[in-house]
Amino acid sequence: MTGNLRKVVFLILLASVAVVGYTYMIKPANAHLAEAKSRVDAKLAQLAKFEEATAAAEGLTKQLEQLQEAMGFFESKLPPTSQIHEVLEQVTVIAQKEGLKPKTIRTLNRKDNSGYIEQPLTMELEGNFSSFYSFLLELEKLPRIMKIRELDLQKHKNTDGQIAADFTISIFFQNVTG
Repeated sequence: MTGNLRKVVFLILLASVAVVGYTYMIKPANAHLAEAKSRVDAKLAQLAKFEEATAAAEGLTKQLEQLQEAMGFFESKLPPTSQIHEVLEQVTVIAQKEGLKPKTIRTLNRKDNSGYIEQPLTMELEGNFSSFYSFLLELEKLPRIMKIRELDLQKHKNTDGQIAADFTISIFFQNVTG
C-alpha cells in the first residue's frame, strides 16, 4: 500500500503542479497574449485608417494639381485688363474682314469679379448671314474667353441672305488687383 499511496500522492502532487502552473503561469500568459493581440489589432486598424487617409491625401493632391493646371489654362485665356483695347480692335477687324458693317459698338459697365473682369459689349452688325457665321467662327478661334449673352438676328426683307445682328458679347480679363 505504501507503493500505491506513493503513486496517489505523486499523482495528486503532479495534478496540483499542473493546476498551479496553469493558474499562475499559463492563464496570465494567455491573458497577456490576448491583450497584446488586441493592441496589435487596434494598431493595425489605425494603420489601415492612416493608409486610407494617405491615399485620400494623394488623391486630393492630384486633384489640386489638376485644378491648378486648369486654372493656369483658363488664366492664359484671360488677357490682362490693359489689353482691352486690343481685343476690341481684334473683334472689329474680324467683323470688317468678314464684310460686315458695324453700325454701333458700345462698351457697357464692366463687372469686377474675384479673379476676373467681365467686359460686356453691345454690337450691331449688318451684312450677309454667311459672313456673320464666319465672324462667329473667327471669334471662337481667338485665344480669349468670350461669351455671347444675347443675340437678335433680323432678316432684311428686301434682300436675301442679308441680316442685321444685335448682340451682347462678354470678354473676360484677368483681375490683377483682385
